[in-house]
Amino acid sequence: MADAKSAKPALFGRELAVRAASAVVMIALAAGALWLGGWIWMGFVALLACGVLWEWNRLVSAFGIAPVSEVMWLAGGALYVSAAALAMIQMRFTYAAPTVLVAFIAPVIAVDVGAYFAGRAIGGPKIAPKISPSKTWAGLGGGAFAAALVCLIIEWADIGPGAVAAGASLGAIALAIGTGACIAVIAQAGDFFESSMKRRAGVKDSSRLIPGHGGLFDRLDGFLAVFFVLFVVDAFGKLLG
Repeated sequence: MADAKSAKPALFGRELAVRAASAVVMIALAAGALWLGGWIWMGFVALLACGVLWEWNRLVSAFGIAPVSEVMWLAGGALYVSAAALAMIQMRFTYAAPTVLVAFIAPVIAVDVGAYFAGRAIGGPKIAPKISPSKTWAGLGGGAFAAALVCLIIEWADIGPGAVAAGASLGAIALAIGTGACIAVIAQAGDFFESSMKRRAGVKDSSRLIPGHGGLFDRLDGFLAVFFVLFVVDAFGKLLG
């Protein structure tokens, strides 16, 4: 996840160009695997999960904690990342690639983009400066607005502009806005969780694997949180159903 820096640097520059170029490559690889589905998607998600777990273990090893605590952290990471990965795989086997992209991936990307630009353009008070000094309330608001906008577009495409104009689906529209806000909060919580791990390990990025973005964990922290919650909700739904 990305947000404002305290110095409020320019919105456009070399850093943004590097981030954009890396993002294009990542999106192309992810979109290709998503479109092909099946074993290709499973293998792609498995590779991402392995990369995140490697970075997770790398961070934990720098905590300087007792062996028992370290094992618990590693086990927790395996559970957290595996659950999110399983949710990602299940979504693709349940829905077509366009549906997964628009309904499950696009809102999380929107949070990141909205937070990045709103945070840098507006700045303002920090949410939790001791955990992540760059994250602002403006960034969170921008991320929530962007995610809600994506959810509204999805709802609009589903029920049609005529239904919206007639006020026939105000409840659905409210649900779309609320869903976008919830996604933003969950994604931001995932970002803060990863930031707390990095601060405890004394590093800026989980790795230097992706130019302009840091590591896979840096890039996927919000996705992991959102899909982990989806996994938990789905598991409880099956248990109670």
